[in-house]
Amino acid sequence: MAATSDNQTVPELHGTMKPVVPDTEHRIGSGFPLQSKLTRLQLVDEEQQFSDKLSDYMQQRWQLSTAGFDYDVVAVFGSQSTGKSTLLNRLFGTRFDVMDEGQRQQTTRGIWADRGTDGMPVLIMDVEGTDGRERGENQDFERKSALFSLAMAEVLLVNMWETMVGLYNGANMGLLKTVMEVNLQLFGGGREGKTLIYFVIRDHVSPTPLENLAKTLCKDMERIWAELSKPSGLETAELSDYFDLKFVSLPHKLLQPEEFEEAAIGLRRQFTDKDSKDYVFRPAYKRQVPADGFAHYAQAVWEKVVSNKDLDLPTQQELLAQYRCDEIAAAALEPFRAALEPLRPRVRAGEIVDALGSVGGAARSQAIKEFDEQAARYHAAVYAKKRAAFVQALDGELHALALNQVKNALAQATETFSTEGSQVLEDAAKNDGDDAGKGFAEVVGSVRRRVRAWFDKVVAGLAVDEDSAGAFAAETRQLEAMLDATTAKLRTAEMERVLEQLRRTTRETLSEETSDQLNSPGSDGMWAGVMGAFDTASQRADEQLQRRMERAEVADGDTRRRLEQRLHRGLWEDLVALLREEVADQMVLLRLRGALEDRFRYDASGLPRVWRPTDDIDAHFAQARSSAQALLPLFSRIDPTASRVLTVDAYFPSGFDPTPTLTLISGSRLRDLARRFGREADALYLEAKRALVATQSHVPPWVLVLLVLLGWNEAMTILFNPLYLVLTALVAGTALVLHNLRLWGPAIRAVSGLANVANDHVHNLLVEAVNRTDPARNNAPPLRRSRSHQGPRSDDIELEPLPEGTSSQLSLDSEDVSSRNSSSERLHSDAAITSK
Repeated sequence: MAATSDNQTVPELHGTMKPVVPDTEHRIGSGFPLQSKLTRLQLVDEEQQFSDKLSDYMQQRWQLSTAGFDYDVVAVFGSQSTGKSTLLNRLFGTRFDVMDEGQRQQTTRGIWADRGTDGMPVLIMDVEGTDGRERGENQDFERKSALFSLAMAEVLLVNMWETMVGLYNGANMGLLKTVMEVNLQLFGGGREGKTLIYFVIRDHVSPTPLENLAKTLCKDMERIWAELSKPSGLETAELSDYFDLKFVSLPHKLLQPEEFEEAAIGLRRQFTDKDSKDYVFRPAYKRQVPADGFAHYAQAVWEKVVSNKDLDLPTQQELLAQYRCDEIAAAALEPFRAALEPLRPRVRAGEIVDALGSVGGAARSQAIKEFDEQAARYHAAVYAKKRAAFVQALDGELHALALNQVKNALAQATETFSTEGSQVLEDAAKNDGDDAGKGFAEVVGSVRRRVRAWFDKVVAGLAVDEDSAGAFAAETRQLEAMLDATTAKLRTAEMERVLEQLRRTTRETLSEETSDQLNSPGSDGMWAGVMGAFDTASQRADEQLQRRMERAEVADGDTRRRLEQRLHRGLWEDLVALLREEVADQMVLLRLRGALEDRFRYDASGLPRVWRPTDDIDAHFAQARSSAQALLPLFSRIDPTASRVLTVDAYFPSGFDPTPTLTLISGSRLRDLARRFGREADALYLEAKRALVATQSHVPPWVLVLLVLLGWNEAMTILFNPLYLVLTALVAGTALVLHNLRLWGPAIRAVSGLANVANDHVHNLLVEAVNRTDPARNNAPPLRRSRSHQGPRSDDIELEPLPEGTSSQLSLDSEDVSSRNSSSERLHSDAAITSK
């Protein structure tokens, strides 16, 4: 609604363009505070340069950047020096420059902007007046400023004098025509809102009612609209589809100052009182440009206007929305990345960060919330598109980090499964013995289920919403494939361990049996016994292998057959290795010597031979050596004809030929062994010959005859003397006993010891005799034994120094001792003869 000069209101004109003029008009007095001039900004200067300070003013001076959509834009349009700035200052409390009353010249240059007083969320643009003498006929800036005002403002105040109503140029109808024509080109059929053209008729002092003035202006606007060159498809468009017209008149400012102030206050109320029915800022007029993007949007629109390019305002709004959404997204990404930054090095290092999902999800939600709070005010389609891209960017970064963690979990799960699977199989092997392969599926399956549950837990902890629950399905399938491969490796390792265990057990069994068979080489069934033992051990190993493969779930027939063939080859190689150890040079020579001794030293009953002179030792030796040497070819080659398992088809793997392994001793080595055995046999033969010669040694007969002739008297003496006969019998019996018991050595040592004792005793007796016969030595210190010796040894006696003059006496004493010793020896000799 608008105030009239008679304090009546005129309703807005929507389509009918038939104004109803009120009976009276509002008249007000001033009383609101004015803004400081420091808050105003020259938005566009007279050189058509757009200010780069608009964004700062929106944030700091005007504090509108956080208003969102809760702000409005008003622009004034009219001829120069018609009081446009004065009107804005009266309505909104701004401090735009006003014309000096003493001079009629241009005051406002370019486009100025300021915010309304009393916290009004209104941005006011004071536009340079039209038809000024300063610009003359150059109407370029007039058209550009009018076009810019129409594009930016929700309410366009058209300020004119009452006397201009009905004039074409004076009322700026030509410029309005241009503006409306461009408006159709700007918005076309996709215009989102209307523009309120609010005609303010100044100095209404004539008796012409406002209703008539409004009708005149409506007719002019209708005529202009009809004359417009409309775009294709909009030929039937009406003025009311794009514009609402509203009218108000104000009394003369100088002639009726009180009425003017009262009307200005009433008009101001239409811009401030939201509860008023005449409130002008309606939702239909909104430009859908958030306050924080207004600076960028205004600059983009002005640049399009100045460059004379097609100004598609919806496109500009989309561009603004894109620009602002990108800015908002970049700002929201910073705290999101800051929240994830401490976790990145840990994940790159291979660590499993349990808090990654919760931290990433919280940071993602907060970033989306911040984006929505600021970006949702812009173009809906652009916002939706940018939001999807922003969420995708968040999810991309989060997914990349989460993917690294999933790969870490994948590697750890595979390694854990391999390590723990091997360990549990080893433990099962130690605990179960022969049943080590029991429960492969249960043992390995339990570890696999535990690893898979841990991996699923890690993946589930990374889900930030329902859509991301299956984001790592490919990695899960990869884990299953890796677990399958690891299970196959564990199964292969288990079977390798089983094969090795079976070979070791069979080798221990064959080692004893082959040794027993080779230690009895004389029997014809030596190789038959060896092959029989091999067949039995091989069949037992096959049975155990079948059970192990069943427990390890080896179902593939080819795999089972390959394992059996590998076991057979390994058992055969182990047998050959054992036989090669048994036919080593020393072992063969030992067995040949044993065979030779069995045949040469023992008879058919197994009793030791005692060679007699009548025995043919040479023939026996030749026969025994020939029999022993005949064993060499038997040891040199394996005879597999007695084996049953070797005749089975495909017993060995394809490509394996056991024939070269049958030869144990080569020809050259066989000849060398024959020579060495011949030398050892010759040594045994010589030993036997020496023993035979020793048993055949006799005293010559003539010696016996000579002994009889020379010893006849002594023999008769002994035979006829009972004492001699008894002594001779005792000596002969003692000698016989010592000889049979082989005690000659101990007896000789005993006799030697007794002789030494007797010698020491006699020596002591002689020394005592010497001391008794020499009176001078009776006063001498006694002879002392050395404390270091305990036995009565002659070399242990220490002699005291002799006094002077006793050397001659000592020589005499020595002679006396010698004579006494001689006498003692003669006595002993006589006693011996007497005893005999």
